Amino acid sequence: MLNIIHYMLTAMRPAFKDAAYAEEAVLLLEENMKRFLGVVVSIALSAPLAIASTAAWADTLDNIKAAGKIRIAMDLGIPPWAYKDENLKNTGPEVANVELLAKDLGVELEIVPTTGANRIPFLLSNKADLVLSTLSITPEREKIVLFSIPYSGATEVVAAPQSMEIRGFEDLVGKSIAVTRGTMLDTQVTKGALPGTDIVRFEDESTTITSVVTNQVNIIAQTTALIPVINEKNPAADLEPKFLLHETLYGVAMRKGDDALKAWVDDWIRKNVANGKLNENYKKFLKTDMPASIAETAK
Repeated sequence: MLNIIHYMLTAMRPAFKDAAYAEEAVLLLEENMKRFLGVVVSIALSAPLAIASTAAWADTLDNIKAAGKIRIAMDLGIPPWAYKDENLKNTGPEVANVELLAKDLGVELEIVPTTGANRIPFLLSNKADLVLSTLSITPEREKIVLFSIPYSGATEVVAAPQSMEIRGFEDLVGKSIAVTRGTMLDTQVTKGALPGTDIVRFEDESTTITSVVTNQVNIIAQTTALIPVINEKNPAADLEPKFLLHETLYGVAMRKGDDALKAWVDDWIRKNVANGKLNENYKKFLKTDMPASIAETAK
């Protein structure tokens, strides 16, 4: 049965108007269908068990405290945001943020490794309690998950070698541009690209960056914070921002109905924006302050 469902959902990909969300949307549908079938089977076998299972999802914050551990989904392939250093230790501002969150909550931290496209499916399938992983707050995603107030953000641009004359999407026709599948950058480029633009999608940020570092592609949609990282790895890339795509705000994602958890996370964000700890984590790795709009939304 699940194989048939997987086939049907996969076949739906071309029907999505926005190709950037196709992979993520299909994964979400598939995970929710699995959960639906699981509930149907549980009811058929034992109604009391089904009721108990529903109650177990009722208050994630209480469950986290009872377990003494919080599971946070994160893409660890997006340097300098979140990655493994030369000693294979998780590092980056997002890692520092989740370590601070777990400490303030008084529980053990478990980072659940994921990719950009799998962040929300991992949350909805209960493989994680929340997502903190440069996840842009968008109207499409707000229909699926519950977002905190913004805790971080970034300016997203199209970057290319200084020698290239690129001022807008019309200058990308006949050229290849690298993006990470299922991200806000993928969405922005897909919406703006004109016919004849070759959008080369990679499965994670690390692979996307490597494609430019190794000269497979010389144009990339990326945050301004990562452009110096790419140039440091490959000075010949000589990247510079060409035109603005979007200023994005990142939120912590939770399941719909997790209102108590959202209230705690929102309060945690406000306190750590006010005391400067979130900005310290940001500046340590990105060498600049967070967007000023973060402080405004945290008041």
